[in-house]
Order: sequence, then structure tokens, then C-alpha cells
Amino acid sequence: MNQALQDLGEYIAGRLSEEIDGQEVAYDELMIAARPDGLIKTMRFLRDDSQCLFKCLVDICGVDYPDRERRFEVVYNLVSVAHNQRIRVKVPVGENEAVPSVTQVFPSADWYERETWDLYGVYFSNHPDLRRILTDYGFEGHPLRKDFPLTGHVEVRYDDEQQRVVYEPVHLTQEFRTFDFLSPWEGMTRQLPGDEKAEEAES
Repeated sequence: MNQALQDLGEYIAGRLSEEIDGQEVAYDELMIAARPDGLIKTMRFLRDDSQCLFKCLVDICGVDYPDRERRFEVVYNLVSVAHNQRIRVKVPVGENEAVPSVTQVFPSADWYERETWDLYGVYFSNHPDLRRILTDYGFEGHPLRKDFPLTGHVEVRYDDEQQRVVYEPVHLTQEFRTFDFLSPWEGMTRQLPGDEKAEEAES
């Protein structure tokens, strides 16, 4: 199976030499590193070429690597029912860069791209309706970014007096507490009743 995937990867790399940066077989799956400007051509080739026929787009997801120069990766998972094979296409993208929408090639990409935009903030150019899909309309930030605070920025509660849902800035009372992070044995400085017996035994 790995040899078949390796052969397919070499075939794709030969046909798309200017659109992709490389290919490898990892975890029993073929992975293609595509360039953003060649993504549409790559996806159309993978869908239509008789050696590929990856006609089913299973998923699109984002990955956040804060230490990389191009912080995000958009990952496309495709299936070829005709050849019983899977392929993963990865596209690196910077924080202020856009990835072309593949909805013109795979209409099912619509909601997947909206989800990636909502949770990671990766912008998809030429998307027909790029708006939030999982968070609320007034949500601040993108919650799956690794620098997003675990508490979020606002909290939601129902106010009985106003008879509606209200949004308020997060108020963390534990910020005003002090923690010494010592174990009970290190933190205890005063003598407890009975400790004097231990001192007598030592002398």
C-alpha cells in the first residue's frame, strides 16, 4: 500500500511541479504540501485526473503553529472511492494572508471553510458567504488559536431584571488571590502540638 501511495505522490509531484512544494507518505497516508496560489489547480487536478479521482472532500481544518513564520496550516482531507485511497493536502498561510476558497471545486467546502475562519481566523478569498458558524455574531477573537485565553473575553448570563441575555467582560476573582504553590509540608512554618516530641527524640 505504501508503495502505491509513493508512486501516486511522485505522479502528482511530476504533474503539479509548480503548484506543490513536496509530497510524502506518513502514517500510511499521502500528504501533499501545496502553495496557496496553486491550490485551486491542485484540487481540481486531484478531483478530475483519472489516476486520482479524489472526488469526496471529507474535511477541512486549521492548525495553529504560533512559532512558525507562516503561523497556520489549512488541511484538506480527500477520499477517492474509485481507487480506495486517501490524500491530505496542506497549505501554509500567514496570519494576514488569505487562502483561495475551494468552494468552486468542492461545494461542500463552504461550511468547512466557515468553521476554519471562525475558529482560527484564516481568511478564504472568494468565499460566497464567509461568516461565523459556531460562535456568536458578536464573538471576539478566534477560540482555537493557541494564544486565545481559556476564559475567553466575555461571559454570557441571563439577567432576570432585564429579561434578556447580557454579555459582560470576564471578571476573574482569583486574580486577586495569592498562591504560594508550596506543598503543605513546605508551607507549614509554625509548630504543631506534638512536634516537640520529635525534637526530644532527636536530641
